[in-house]
Amino acid sequence: MQSVSTEKPLATPAPASEAAPMRPKHKGSAQLFKNPVLESLSHTHIALPVSIFAATGVLSMYYGLTHGFMSGVSALGLFVLGLLAFTLIEYVVHRYVYHIPATTAGRAKFQYTMHGVHHEYPKDKTRLAMPPIITVFVASLLFFIFRLAFQSYAFGLLSGFTFGYAMYLFVHYAIHAYSPPKNFLKVWWTHHSQHHYRQDEVAFGVSSTLWDHIIGTMPNKK
Repeated sequence: MQSVSTEKPLATPAPASEAAPMRPKHKGSAQLFKNPVLESLSHTHIALPVSIFAATGVLSMYYGLTHGFMSGVSALGLFVLGLLAFTLIEYVVHRYVYHIPATTAGRAKFQYTMHGVHHEYPKDKTRLAMPPIITVFVASLLFFIFRLAFQSYAFGLLSGFTFGYAMYLFVHYAIHAYSPPKNFLKVWWTHHSQHHYRQDEVAFGVSSTLWDHIIGTMPNKK
């Protein structure tokens, strides 16, 4: 869900058994590519991927309703189910893919490129989402997977899922780009800050703390 690259990063941390804890840097940005074109493509404004996933959700719901694949009530149910599914996928990917134990050099490179760079530069606003080219590919892939797996239910489920993705991207950006608000929304900032600055082995939910509560990975209040 962060910027993903397939080229070897210029600098990657050593395996976990050898590396010191990563200290976040609040200024600057990591260079992932030697090629300046690829390097520029690894950055994106958050509005682009958020708009792409939000538009996918709206169009999917509109198409499903206007072409008789679902009614208003069933559309709402499928939307909620798709949204809930996204929160689970968000948790699973963050915990088991982005935080894969860096026990070998290869794993360390993979983990750093996928997510470690974000932990090292948490305030880098241009690497809080995938580049537009990859975003379009992912949105298209999700459509074909959902259509193949869920047939006529796909449009409602995909609408909720991609809306959840857009919400995740927006919330994640807001947490890193702005100061926490003085209202109930502050819980998102506090939860994610615990993950970044105190206990990176817990608090894997970003747009929702639901699965941290259910699975037992809420941060220690102390």
